[in-house]
Amino acid sequence: MTGGPDPTRPQPPAPIGDYGLLGDTRTAALVASDGGMDWLCVPRFDGDPLFGRLVGGRNAGTFRVGPAGPATVVERRYRQHTATLETTWAVGGGRLRLTEAMVAEVSGRLLPTTLIVRRLSAEQAAVDAVVEFDPRLGARHRRPRVHHRRQALVCEWGALAVALDSTPACRIEPGRPSSITVRPGCPVTLVLAVAHREPVIHVEPTAAWELLVEDEARWRAWTAEIDERLPFREHVARSLLTLRLLTYSPSGAPVAAPTTSLPENPGGERNWDYRYVWPRDASIGVSAFLSVGKTDEARGFLAWLLHASRLQRPRLPALLTLHGRHVPAERELSGWPGYLDSRPVRMGNAAAGQHQLDGYGWVIDAAWAFAQAGHRLYAETWRAVRGFADVVAGCWQQPDAGIWEVRQPDQHVHSKLMGWLALDRALAIADTHPLREAQRRRWQNARDAIAAEVRTRGFDPAAASYVRSYGSQDLDAALLVLPLLGMDGAESPRVRGTIDAIRDRLSAGGPLLYRYPPGRDGLPGTEGAFLPCSFWLVQGLARTGRRREAVELFEAMVDHASPLGLYAEELNPATGAHLGNYPQTLTHAALVQAALAIRDAPTGG
Repeated sequence: MTGGPDPTRPQPPAPIGDYGLLGDTRTAALVASDGGMDWLCVPRFDGDPLFGRLVGGRNAGTFRVGPAGPATVVERRYRQHTATLETTWAVGGGRLRLTEAMVAEVSGRLLPTTLIVRRLSAEQAAVDAVVEFDPRLGARHRRPRVHHRRQALVCEWGALAVALDSTPACRIEPGRPSSITVRPGCPVTLVLAVAHREPVIHVEPTAAWELLVEDEARWRAWTAEIDERLPFREHVARSLLTLRLLTYSPSGAPVAAPTTSLPENPGGERNWDYRYVWPRDASIGVSAFLSVGKTDEARGFLAWLLHASRLQRPRLPALLTLHGRHVPAERELSGWPGYLDSRPVRMGNAAAGQHQLDGYGWVIDAAWAFAQAGHRLYAETWRAVRGFADVVAGCWQQPDAGIWEVRQPDQHVHSKLMGWLALDRALAIADTHPLREAQRRRWQNARDAIAAEVRTRGFDPAAASYVRSYGSQDLDAALLVLPLLGMDGAESPRVRGTIDAIRDRLSAGGPLLYRYPPGRDGLPGTEGAFLPCSFWLVQGLARTGRRREAVELFEAMVDHASPLGLYAEELNPATGAHLGNYPQTLTHAALVQAALAIRDAPTGG
């Protein structure tokens, strides 16, 4: 990897998996191995891009801090059990290190909501470095109004302002690369503070560095609570930390990913905005947190869901904003070239209006897991769950868009199974919570009817497998969750047959799986292997007594992580390149649950 002061930056752009995540539980930045911060939305995950070069091209802004000339990355890592990223380059006879993070804990002190700290330090010899600070706000890449306040550079766009300060003082102008020399023992610290509808709060760089160190101690304490005996603990810890960084702390809601329009098919149009909350994905993450004893995260999400769903209850929206509101209408950004010419670049998501039956199952299952952990549901939460179960009992026979959000509704078998799960788990919660007998009987009748219909219409005897939809011979990797549900026992030939058929017919090579037969979703172009499905396969193997195979598969999937232990939504089976929005909440949650399934599986097999 080389770096230099040329603001055009080498093309093609860095691979998706090259990027590291910085986060503060309110927004997140992606940083390439050349030190380019090419994605940051403010003031929240779903806000306007401040640095958008990742999908907006050269004119969309970046904040690069790194070597001024040719350099080689010799090490890139997160400090153990923290959210602090370190990148070290060999530059001539010296080494240059960039240490950076966003400060997560800002409550109770006079601090900006978003505070980014980036420190350059040199070893062995002085090193020439460059700072390219080029903020461009929003869809139109708006340049700021600029002025200086003391040593700080302040950029303003109406209600939004950012202030960049440095120690020692550096003369930095927006849009112009600034050359600096970093000498051993004399680090250069840059601090970017973001203010939205509030005064700009200046934090002296030395004090900001101390805040970063304090934050590291909190992350280490948080991670230390994870069971030391957990299989693949380091990978689980990184995934849990990533999930926590992607959880919007003011509301308790996790975003599906911090990015929009990173392509599933480079050069194509499978580009979607994932900066919102899918109750399904969030519920899977909640179950992962609960399984390692992180109850605060689960309680926060259930409280958010109660608030977010109140206006549409008892219907459960497919996705919501971070504050529980309607997701903006999907629109295409004019003039944005997209990552590797993948257009259109979209903001908003049209899937918000879809009927997705499976979401009810995931949400009620998370509530059941919370109750199973010994926590009684609040009366209002239980009322909401009852309403969701009533919807399932009344509409389960209708076609839906399914977990993969196809634009043409169908009778998806996975959706029916998750409808069964919703009613089964609601009945289980009712064992310890009040429920009218007539309502109980209605749920039981609907649950049993779903099971009977799925076993009759959703199973292909010739393939010895459940299928994607009624009357279809296609398979669906989402059905790998079958042994987790309990409708058919883990030893059932139907369960085992489904796992084996999916592993065989949807294989993308090695441990990788397609989510359904490629090209069978009505959209142009192809897509990669879907990473959560491989971790669901690990779960399925572990739950059906095949622990050794599950461990081998998990180990193979670890090899497909990015160099920093992060996962996108998909992977190109031929090249190993990460595809789609990144990092992906669903993939990391599935990884955690896969490790837990291995932990709980009997040895042998």
